[in-house]
Amino acid sequence: MNSDTTHLSRVLARKDVLALAFGAMIGWGWIVMTGNWIQSAGSLGAITAFLIGGAVIVLVGLTYAELASAMPQVGGEHVYSYRAMGHFPSFLCTWAITLGYVSVVSFEAVALPTVVEHLFPDYAVGQMWTIAGWDVKATWVAVGVLGALAMTWINYLGVRTAALVQKVVTLLILAVGVMFITGALFEGSTTTMEPLFNVEDGVIGGIMTVIIMVPFMFVGFDVIPQAAEEIDLPFKEIGRVLMISVVLAVFWYGLMILGTALMLDPSALSESSLAVPAAMQAVFQTPWAENLMILAGIAGIITSWNAFFIGGSRAIYALAHSGMLPAFLAKLHPEHRTPTNAVLVMGALSAAAPLLGRPALVWLVVAGGLGIVIAYLFVSLSFVLLRRREPELVRPFKVHRGKTVGALSVILSLALIGLYLPGSPSALSLFEWALFAGWMLVGLALYVWSRARYGVDYSDRMMQRELASASS
Repeated sequence: MNSDTTHLSRVLARKDVLALAFGAMIGWGWIVMTGNWIQSAGSLGAITAFLIGGAVIVLVGLTYAELASAMPQVGGEHVYSYRAMGHFPSFLCTWAITLGYVSVVSFEAVALPTVVEHLFPDYAVGQMWTIAGWDVKATWVAVGVLGALAMTWINYLGVRTAALVQKVVTLLILAVGVMFITGALFEGSTTTMEPLFNVEDGVIGGIMTVIIMVPFMFVGFDVIPQAAEEIDLPFKEIGRVLMISVVLAVFWYGLMILGTALMLDPSALSESSLAVPAAMQAVFQTPWAENLMILAGIAGIITSWNAFFIGGSRAIYALAHSGMLPAFLAKLHPEHRTPTNAVLVMGALSAAAPLLGRPALVWLVVAGGLGIVIAYLFVSLSFVLLRRREPELVRPFKVHRGKTVGALSVILSLALIGLYLPGSPSALSLFEWALFAGWMLVGLALYVWSRARYGVDYSDRMMQRELASASS
């Protein structure tokens, strides 16, 4: 292996990083799920769920922020968990978060043709097969595959190109969002917000129904640590930008729920398949407003897709660079300085997802979500262990009351994992467990082969080199 002869380039400025994380977190879920959230918990109940869930993510985000500023190296979780817990836990943590990233880029490849259907209702033709009762059409698949190929090409060309796309599209989403919430505050009525809380299933039960969806909605801030080696900022600022992005996302979701509740009463919510675009049309009383919001949803697909392409390819690169995956995945393009083979792997998996049809949306969210919260647990544990073992470690962004934050992050991460286990309302189905187990088994096979091929000593040397450069 000779992957250490070239390095990633530090080219991402503050606005690039903020757009990367915020754009990743807002995605398109708010376009299609807001109505369900309000119906499940009530208008104020749904906002409360996102404030509570957002507080959990903020705590986990604080541990990320401190560790990212202390060890600003590619791979993020990979570096932190190695330093705190060693070789195999580092692999498990990074492979789990990679499943999360792969699930998102695959999710977006299925989401794109789904949203396009609302603009062109009859475009899906050419019956291919039926999966879980849903007919997979050739033109529908083609839209998802073409989107995946375009996103692969953008990321192949380099992180500068990807960052530019991210900024432009995120600004579009923000502009439409500001139009919507401003109009809703002037044109809406608080009477449509009734019921404030869903009492049919119990106030707590309704709020909990929404909270279990929150972790997947906030996935994205963790892309910053993955790309830390490409961020051209003082190390303390990396932690600050990460936390700003999380807080902005909390406000975004809360305001989208509020605006929708101000414009649509319960009967209108139940009749609408896409609540936020319907609310946008109610604000401006014209069909173009609804289509504009759907375009903002497509923009959200692009920002999330793009960000997780970056995060996933860098996680795969980091594992291969340290000898935990085959060496060819650590190849960097001589001109663009991108991990080309890792990008191509992400692209292939994303392009394959539409072949599973729309049912894959749920499968990918749930299976990928488990991988993400497992990684959150590993990072929280790493935060606690490094605070105890290495109090002298330079932490440019140091969290106040670190012991309390660390303990709460570990407990809450365990609670999030519990949401996916049997007995929970959101427990994985048999097929989703098969997806998760299959991913982990493939990773373990590659890990065992790589460990035998390159040896633990090689991995340790590479990781020590990374940690030394992080400290310099």
